[in-house]
This record gives sequence, C-alpha cells and structure tokens, in this order.
Amino acid sequence: MSLIVLDFETYYTSKGLGFRTQTTEEYVRDKRFEVIGASVQVDSGEPVWFSGDRESMRKWLLQFDWRNSMMLAHNTLFDGCILYWHFGITPKIYLDTLGMARALHGVDAGGSLAALAERYKIGIKGNEVVAAIDKRRKDFTPEDLAQYGEYCKNDVALTYKLFNIMAEGFPMDEYRLMDMTIRMFTHPMLYVDEEKLNNRIEDMRKEKSELLSSLMSQLKCETEEEVRKNLSSNKKFAEILQGYGIKVPMKMSEKQKKEVPALAKKDEGFIALCESEDEVIQHLCAVRLGTKSTLEAGRIQRFIDIGRRNKGLIPVPLKYYGAHTGRWSGMDKVNFQNLPSRDPKKKALKKAIVPPEGYKVINADSSQIEARMVAWLAGQDDVVQQFARGEDVYSLFASAVYGRTITKKDAEQRFVGKTCILGLGYGTGALKLQHTLSTSQPISVKIDEDEAKRIVGVYRDKNDMIIELWGEADMMLNDMLNGSFKNGPKQFGRHKCVFYDKDGIILPNNMRIRYKNLRKEWDEEKQKSSIVYDSRKGTISIWGGAVVENVVQALARIVVGVQMLEINNHHRVVLTVHDAAVCVVPDYEVDSAIETITKIMHTAPEWATGLPVACEAHAGDTYGDC
Repeated sequence: MSLIVLDFETYYTSKGLGFRTQTTEEYVRDKRFEVIGASVQVDSGEPVWFSGDRESMRKWLLQFDWRNSMMLAHNTLFDGCILYWHFGITPKIYLDTLGMARALHGVDAGGSLAALAERYKIGIKGNEVVAAIDKRRKDFTPEDLAQYGEYCKNDVALTYKLFNIMAEGFPMDEYRLMDMTIRMFTHPMLYVDEEKLNNRIEDMRKEKSELLSSLMSQLKCETEEEVRKNLSSNKKFAEILQGYGIKVPMKMSEKQKKEVPALAKKDEGFIALCESEDEVIQHLCAVRLGTKSTLEAGRIQRFIDIGRRNKGLIPVPLKYYGAHTGRWSGMDKVNFQNLPSRDPKKKALKKAIVPPEGYKVINADSSQIEARMVAWLAGQDDVVQQFARGEDVYSLFASAVYGRTITKKDAEQRFVGKTCILGLGYGTGALKLQHTLSTSQPISVKIDEDEAKRIVGVYRDKNDMIIELWGEADMMLNDMLNGSFKNGPKQFGRHKCVFYDKDGIILPNNMRIRYKNLRKEWDEEKQKSSIVYDSRKGTISIWGGAVVENVVQALARIVVGVQMLEINNHHRVVLTVHDAAVCVVPDYEVDSAIETITKIMHTAPEWATGLPVACEAHAGDTYGDC
C-alpha cells in the first residue's frame, strides 16, 4: 500500500474567512472557499505542486491511486475533508501526523508542524503563507505562485520525514482508531432534524418571554433592558437566584477578606450557571449579560447551520487523542461529549440527531468500566467478583452504608452507593462527596459533613486494596522524580500491564501518560511541598489518587478503543462519547447488530485477563432515543 502525503493551500482572509474565526467545517463549506494549490508526495518520491481551477485540480488529483493508498497530512481533518467534500476522493486509510504527535508527546507538547520540525531537527517550515493572506489564486503572479508551491512542497516533505520518525513502534490499532475518528468527520452518516430543533428554539422563546414577564413584574420594570440593568447588580441578581431556589456561587475576596458572590462574567461559578442544564438559570444569565440567546439556543442554532451547509448531514469533529489520558475530545465548537441528556426538554438536541432513512442508531455504553477497572487494577477481588457475577454493586455498597439491604427500589440510597462507587476510587474527600450528592440531578441527596466523612470511611474500610493503590501511585511519582531504573521500568498495579520509568507511565499499547516538567514545589497556603506538572491549563498538582484516575481512564480508553475497532469491522462506528460506541445499522440488522456489539463489549483484551467488562446496547430512531 502506497503512502500519499497531501497538503492543500487555500484562500483565507484577514477578516472572516479562515481558522482564526471559523471552525474547520465552517471554513471548508464557506461559499468563498477556494483551493489555491496542492502538493503531493508518493512514498519517498519528490513532492510535486499543482495549481488550477477546481476541475483541473480534481483531474490532477485523480492520477494518484487513492483507493489503494494511505493518505497522510498534518491535520488530516482539514485536508481529508477538502479531498472528499470538494473533489469526491476517498483514500483507503487516513493518517495524521498531528494526531500521532499528540499521542506520542502528550497533548500539551506543541503539535504544530513548525514546532515538530524543530523538535526533530528535520528542517524549517517556511512562512510564505503569511504573504498569501487575502489573495485568491488569480491574484498570484506566476513567480509568487511558484514560490508558494515551494513552500507547500516543503511542508509535504517535512510531514513525510516526521511520519517516518514517529511511525517507529507506533501501535497499529492507533492508526486504525485515527482513521475511524477522521471518517466520523469526513464521511458523516448522522443527520440533523432541523424541524425538531426549530420547535425547541420556539419553546425556548416562550420560556424566556414568560420569565421576562415575571421579572418585569417582580422588579417593576417596563423593558427587558431595565430588567438587565437591575440584574447587573450582584446583590439584586443574587436575590433573584435565591428566589428561584438557586444556590449563589461564592468566591473569596482578597480585598474584603470574606466570601462574596462569584457573579462576574469570568468567575467559574457564574460560568457554571451559564452552562447549567436548568433553562431558567440559563435564561437568567443571558438576561444579565444582555445576550440574545442562551448556551443551549446557541448550540442548537450551530447544529442547524451545520446541517444546512452539509445537505442535512452533521460531520463529527473529534480529536483522536484529545485528553491527557488519550481519550477523545470535542473540537470545532461541536462537543458531542457533553450534549444534554437528563433534562427531557434539552434532550431535544440529541433527539434531533438521526440516521439515514431505513436505519437505526445503536448506542453501546461500556458499563461502569472505570469502577471495574480500578478494582481490577488494585486487586480488589471481592468487588471484581461482584461485577463478574452481574451483581448490583451500587446497592451492595449502599447496604453497607445504611446497615440494611438496599435494592433498586431504594432510589435515593442506591444513588448514594452509585456516586461512591464511581467517585471515591480516586480519593474523593467528604466535602466533595457532600457537594456532588447535593448538586446532582435528577436525584439530589443532602447530607452533613459528618455523614459524608462516615460514608467515605465506609468506602475506604471496604476497599483497602484500592487505597493501597493510591499509596503505590504516590511512590511511583517519587520514583519518577528521584528513582533508579537500572533494571528497567517498574510495574504498577496488580497486573503486568502498566509500567513506568522516569519519562512517564507506560500503557499496554506502549503509549504513555506524561507529566511535563514533573517537580516538587512548596505550597505556601498548605505549608508543605507537593508534586506538580505543567499543562496548557497551567500548573497542575498531582498525587496518588489523581494518578490512579489518569491510569484507569487511559486503560478504559484502550479497552473501548479495541472494542470499537472490532465493532467497526461489522457495523460503521459514527461517533464515540466517553466510553460508548455509536453505530448506524440498517433496520433489518438491528437485533443481530446488538447481539454482535454486546458480545464484543463483553470481551476484555488479552492483557486484561479477569477484567469483567460489560455493556448496555440500545437502538433507536434517533441518537436521543437510544
């Protein structure tokens, strides 16, 4: 199979058209979009450049054997969608050096072609693209176009060199996951039901109108602007929130030396209110900010616009290696990872995502995989066996908490058990548990701090091996800082699948979890030193429980990834959200597809012998129905 390296150069402007202001889909689908030229390199041959109108470009591209070749680019989401959306060409496999770099060096290491070329000392990326701003193809002189072609060929040559370096030892399954993820965007199969979304927007307009009428009466105002001015007062806004039974977020004021409402535009507490699943809270925040729409309304309109630009289809943009642990993450302002699902009204967005006619959507969600994984990794065999026997682990733990038999009929008590099993394995303390229980939806449980401490104590008494794993992770961090690895990497956990050395944690697929610039720093507030590392979010404190969480999430991602690849051999995987695979299958295959998918997701990989994996798979006429 040949390797074809591809790079498109496209028209962009100083204002309005391009990555500075648009998403990938928005940019490539813009009516003003134009390909200036492209460079191609086949295997180790010399890069070639071509520039021409759309039809001549297509003819030029068709001379290459795409059907039997791997297409490689740096940010293949972009070049791949141009190749298919504008020229109707599909390669056999999509590869991406940007995704490979994120996987190999960590998501915070810097993945631009320029940075990677410097990192590996393979050459220098030019900057001729800067001179191309605001210039259509017709605006280039022959000399300028030739120079631009040299710049593009250099990018292709650098990408090829970069791939050959990074490909050494790169896992084959990771290539396949990369290809599958790119196709979710370049070759979408899910559609947007615009009518459903428009109905939801109309409902939201009515809800906002009713809320405004109530606020006008309450504040004795005649216009929305008057209401907004009233709500711009922290005191008045806090009173309104409390009147609706909403807890006012607080922050410590260094100036006043006391807690004050966290209601400034950039306060985390206020941002959380804006992103609340409660539409009343969203509307209140929108009125305060003077914005025309809420977060939900803006997102719905974005989905409508995407559908209109793509003949009803919705390309799914995901970063194949998006998170520190290797999990997928959303991008391009379309984050499928956090679509509302609890509130029946807000679930309209998920219900508006539909398959082609004659097909069903199947959502297969790996059941409690993190809770299963942490117990298995720690050697907490009693819990592992409970999962393996199909017992209700949430109810069993809740029974220990309440001193009586808890079943699924005891919704509130079982919810406490579920929250503990899913959260306390990473060292969650009493205060966080108390907060999580009180703020959860649709079930909310109020307990005092002493009760929270008691419940945490019950968990830690019953799960001694998991607690021991936190201590082992603390030792691992110290080893990474100061330890000797003369005899090679050291094992972590009770199974020979996770190892570590000074460069990070080695996973079963030979990928790593890396902690950039791991070091000890003095914490003035706590009056003790702590271990920290650098990320794009700033300095992050790391300790045993957090390391266990990282490792467990990374292992879960590997398990689900392998399962998705096997599912994809039978039924097209069109989306992944957290630990779930979403497929589109013909109506007549639904029952057999669910059977196949369930069997696959009940099978652990070879390195995870004894890990009791399971799944719940459901089919529906919409994504929201399954």
